[in-house]
Amino acid sequence: MFESVKEDIASVFHRDPAARNNFDVLTNYPGLHAIWLHRVSHKLWRNNWLWLARALSNFSRWLTGIEIHPGAKLGRRFFIDHGMGVVIGETAEIGDDVTLYHGVTLGGTTWNAGKRHPTLEDGVVVGAGAKVLGPITMAKGSKVGSNSVVVKDVPSGATVLGIPGRIVDKGNQSASGDNAHRTKIAEKYGFDAYAVSPENPDPVANAIGQVLEHLHLIDNKVDSVCKEINNMGGSVCEQSIPSLKIPEFQEDEFDPVI
Repeated sequence: MFESVKEDIASVFHRDPAARNNFDVLTNYPGLHAIWLHRVSHKLWRNNWLWLARALSNFSRWLTGIEIHPGAKLGRRFFIDHGMGVVIGETAEIGDDVTLYHGVTLGGTTWNAGKRHPTLEDGVVVGAGAKVLGPITMAKGSKVGSNSVVVKDVPSGATVLGIPGRIVDKGNQSASGDNAHRTKIAEKYGFDAYAVSPENPDPVANAIGQVLEHLHLIDNKVDSVCKEINNMGGSVCEQSIPSLKIPEFQEDEFDPVI
């Protein structure tokens, strides 16, 4: 018991730069308090002390603002940052080293009995306000952006954004290769839509990247057609196509409206 508490406290320092010392974490992190109370209520639940388990769970909710059903299964080094408004359903299963931020819901989509809440495998990160719904699986190392709604399985290492959630970063080598390819195309057109950290991908930039790929493909096809016509004695495409120029916008200073 005490070893798991020490492990939980140590894991906070890896994921929260605001943590100062062990005593600060022990006394001022409601996310940890909710997890520790849940471990007790979960044991009560498994031993068929259902009312007492629910009562302790409700006390934890009152104390921390975090609602974890005593039937939910939590892994090691689970961390809830800030915590207020987090809801974790009865059949939810959470692996090791998972991180949830405030306002996250791991909820169900049906009133039928049985498995109806999500499974989060090791290393999953769910951003503030996100909703992960139904008996889906978020595979190892996947991430959900803030305020997203996820209703389908998420593959390992992928990042999901939006409503409904869509994969914007597959998190594998092929995706990295695609990004490098798109960067070269963007340089050709004088536009860089990829100054975005892989930890926080931009769906708008991703859409622009697909448009650039389409333009690049059309350019190559037109160039091939022009060469073939010229080889046959024609005279086309003598004037080069001007490169796209994307103006730079700079916000003007303004007085705040009171």
